Amino acid sequence: MSGQSTTYTALLGRLAESDNASAWREFHERYADLIRGFGRRQGLQPADCDDVLQEVLLALSQAMGKFRYDPSKGKFRSYLKTVALHVIYKRRHAARGQVDMEEVDQATRAAASDPSIELQWEEEWRQYHLRQAMRVIEGEFGSQDLQAFQRYAVEGRAVGETAESLDMSVDQVYQSKSRILKRLSEVIEHQVEEEG
Repeated sequence: MSGQSTTYTALLGRLAESDNASAWREFHERYADLIRGFGRRQGLQPADCDDVLQEVLLALSQAMGKFRYDPSKGKFRSYLKTVALHVIYKRRHAARGQVDMEEVDQATRAAASDPSIELQWEEEWRQYHLRQAMRVIEGEFGSQDLQAFQRYAVEGRAVGETAESLDMSVDQVYQSKSRILKRLSEVIEHQVEEEG
C-alpha cells in the first residue's frame, strides 16, 4: 500500500514542502477514514464528513508551511484531533448563522479536553489502526485464512460453521485466527511506534 511507503515523520516533513502532491495523497490515504469516522462519531452526516475532511486538509495545508513536528510538544494525533474539532465546531456555528471565531475557539478547546470526546477520538484511532493493519496483512495471508478470520473472529460465527463453509478443519480456523491476530498486533504496534 502506498500509504505505508514512507515513515510517519518523513511524511510530515514532505507535507511542509510546498506543492508536494504525492505527500498529500499519501496523507489523505492514511487519514481520510479516520477524519470521516470521527465526524460520524460527532453526529455528522456522510456528506458533512466529506466536507469536514476537505476543510481539515485545507487547514492543514495552510498550517504545514510553519509546522515542525516535535514529539516532545505533543503527539500529531492530538493536533489532528484539535484541527478536526475546530472544523466541526466552525461548521456547527455556521449552520446556526453565527461564526464567531472566539466562540468556535472556546468550543474547540472545551471539546478537546472533554473526556467523552477523547474516548470517541481514541476509539476511532484504534479502528483506524486496525483498518490500516488489515490492509497490510491482506497481501500476506491467503483468501481462505482471511475469510476464516473475518467470519470467526470478526463476525462471531461459530467455529464449526466457519470451518464447514470454507472447507477447512476447526483446527485450521483456530490457526488462521491465531496467526492473523498475532500479525495484526505486530503491525499495529509498529504503526503506533512509528507515530511516536
